[in-house]
Amino acid sequence: MRQALITLQGDLGAGKTTLVRHLLRALGIQGRIRSPTYALVEPYDPPGLPIWHFDFYRFTNPDEWEDAGLRELFARPGLKLVEWPQQAGPRLPRPDLACVLHVATDGSRQIELSALSPLGRTLLPEAGRTGQ
Repeated sequence: MRQALITLQGDLGAGKTTLVRHLLRALGIQGRIRSPTYALVEPYDPPGLPIWHFDFYRFTNPDEWEDAGLRELFARPGLKLVEWPQQAGPRLPRPDLACVLHVATDGSRQIELSALSPLGRTLLPEAGRTGQ
């Protein structure tokens, strides 16, 4: 995998950042994993796969994506993990995999995964067969 875009949506407290932290740990990231809520992006550089974790929660207008100069960064090879993608509107490229997190009434978390590209279907083979 040279490039993938995974989006994460859900209400505040649904577990988006926690999910990203677990994924980054599974990919070998050591040390403190910060939320990019204020910094907008946190880069990671494990061997062979640059990773960027974005949080667009503070965007008030999709034009802020362009103003932040993110087009070049999204064109680079690597894994992009994006929280609050809806805040970037149509500026954000189509994701390969979309994750929507829900908090159930009992406080447990549920995740809905959708493969939206051929790469997404290879990342989530079950979704490629079912369309979810």
